[in-house]
Amino acid sequence: MGRAPRSQRRRFGRGEVLVPPPPPPVQPLQECLESLRSKWRREGSLAALWQDWPQLAGRPLADHCKPLNLSHGVLTVGARHPQWRQALQYSKPQLLAAVRSAGHAVRDLRIQQHHPSPPAELETEESVWARHPSRIDVHGMASCPCCDSPAPAGEMALWGHCGFCRRLKLSELKGSLQEETTQSVNTSLDEEPPRSA
Repeated sequence: MGRAPRSQRRRFGRGEVLVPPPPPPVQPLQECLESLRSKWRREGSLAALWQDWPQLAGRPLADHCKPLNLSHGVLTVGARHPQWRQALQYSKPQLLAAVRSAGHAVRDLRIQQHHPSPPAELETEESVWARHPSRIDVHGMASCPCCDSPAPAGEMALWGHCGFCRRLKLSELKGSLQEETTQSVNTSLDEEPPRSA
């Protein structure tokens, strides 16, 4: 086993304590981003191509065609419409030259039809809150069958009891599951393995 360098060891009583090496000096954020970009280009990263794509392909092509994959120096570009795919085919030599001159490690260009899926619609906070089970003004009030306290009727319809009783039951369930797990582990540790002769 190797020994840590002296700069990472500190004497403590009769022994030594390992200390992490000092952190590298702080660099401005712009320098960090530039080093990341150059690393992406050296390693042939799709992220670098994504970033440079509008300048490399030109605005009209970049709006309708996207880099999809970069594997073993082969860049796969997807076009949304057959006309844009044809435009990519015609400009393939110029595009490949532009990509290479920008410092990207691409040896070939593959063009395919690509139909991007529409972005998932995210619900707004207002729409989620509008149907939330704890809304008294929407669902009304009822009495919890467990604790007999007044509670939103939406919680009763969803869980069969109020939110406080729901939390209590979930914590009891979690505790019983942990207890069962602990018991099964202890039981398996108590059993002696069979001895081989």
